This record gives sequence, structure tokens and C-alpha cells, in this order.
Amino acid sequence: MRLITLALLLAGTAAAAEPLSNTLRPAMRPVDGMFDDGDVPEHEIPAFRPVLRPGGSIALQAEAATQVTAPAGATALAPLVTDRPALRPAVITQRAAQQQQELARGQICGDPAIQGEEIADINGPGGCGVTGAVKVKSVAGVRLTSQPTMDCNTAKALRRWVTDGIIPAVGDTGGGVASLRVVGSYTCRNRVGGSATNNKLSEHGRGRAVDIGGIQLKSGRELTVLTDWNKGSAGQQLKQMWQAACGPFGTVLGPAANAAHRDHFHVDTARYRSGSYCR
Repeated sequence: MRLITLALLLAGTAAAAEPLSNTLRPAMRPVDGMFDDGDVPEHEIPAFRPVLRPGGSIALQAEAATQVTAPAGATALAPLVTDRPALRPAVITQRAAQQQQELARGQICGDPAIQGEEIADINGPGGCGVTGAVKVKSVAGVRLTSQPTMDCNTAKALRRWVTDGIIPAVGDTGGGVASLRVVGSYTCRNRVGGSATNNKLSEHGRGRAVDIGGIQLKSGRELTVLTDWNKGSAGQQLKQMWQAACGPFGTVLGPAANAAHRDHFHVDTARYRSGSYCR
């Protein structure tokens, strides 16, 4: 019994001394013949192989692609090939430059969005007159009929109203806003509705007021204050415009103010201690 035990111990010691041959290690690939290309010509095998970037990093790039040299100082992670937007055709660039020049030539009041003509100061009787008078042809691309006369402060307020109030209120209805029908601007007169003996000079007499009777759409349709004020979606759009004018202008009057304004919006840049007056 003792002999058998001794024999087993000796056998185990010998087995432990021998290296293991069945280990879980991946077999080494051969250096040559990694892929069996068979009879396929070498030039027809896909040419995507790893190439070294500057600094030793590896990126997949087709051998047929043009080699792009990394700029000086680029890191190893910088892309070798970058997508760049195509250059605009020269005719588009020239047309844009021409439009900018035309806007610069026609701008007034220091704002390219206000196009018109500077005219001489107007001196009128009884306090009437306009300092720095201008005739406005369009604001924010919207044409004004009759080219109203006003001062630059009023022209800038009108531009803000058109941009932030009238255009958004109309939206894409009828293709958008084409023009504003102006029914009043500079006129040396007193306010409407006052008595002949006790009345104040109208803001129209100072070039600070504009009256708008309708908004012409690109489709040819016109939204009019007289006929559309209380009618459906057109009425809602007009009321939205009226409300948006209260802010850029100090006084905003419409059909709800009195009978004299049933057919137009009166807006002027007079300022009051209590803020804008809107009715």
C-alpha cells in the first residue's frame, strides 16, 4: 500500500514539472498570406488599408484617395480630410454686393431697411414744420404708397412696427405683405374732433404721425381697417397689428377710438408721462 501511494506522488510531481501545452491563447497569424486572395488580381482587391498619420496614429484611408498633408502643428487626432462648403458662384456674390450697394445708396435715417429720400427742413405756420424731414418709399421691404413725409424718429418707429407687428400678424396670408396704403402724413392742421377755438396742433403738423388705411397683400387682396376690422381672421390680424403698434408709437388710434378713425390706424411718436396712449 505504501508503494502505491509513493508511486502516485511521484507521478503528480512529474506532471506538475512539465509545461501546459493546451492553453487558451489565440494562434499567431502568418505574416504572409494573411488573406487567401486566390486568383483575384491584386489591383481588384479593396484598397482600404490602415495608413499612418503624422505622429504614428492609424486611420483607414483608401490608397486611391489623394494624400492630404496635415497642417503644421496639427495633433495626431486631427482629421486628414475635411469637408469644406462649396464656394458660391461668382454671379451670386456679385448680385449680393450690388444689392448692398443699392440699399446703402437709398437708405435714410441711418437704416438700410428704411428707403427713401432726405428733403429740406419744413417750416410751417403756427408751430408746424419738420426738422430733418424725409420721404419714405419703403420700410423692411414693404412699399409705402404716396411716399409719406415724416421725421426720422417716426420712420424708425414705423420700421419697427412693420417688422415686429404687421409682417408677423399677416404671416403667409395672401403671400405676405406687399405695401401699406398711407392715407395721411405731414399736414399743418389741428387735431381732429376739437373745437375751432380750443384745439391743439396735430402731430401730423410736426411730421410725427402716419395714417394707414389698408395692408396690401402680394396676392392683390387688401386688408382694410374700414371693412375688415371686425371680420373673422382678417379682423384678428388687424387687431394684432393695432396692439403691436402700442410701444413703438406713443399714440395709437383705431376704429375703437372714435368715428374719425373708423377707416384707418393713426400712429404717432408723441410721448406722454403715463406711457403710450392706445385706443
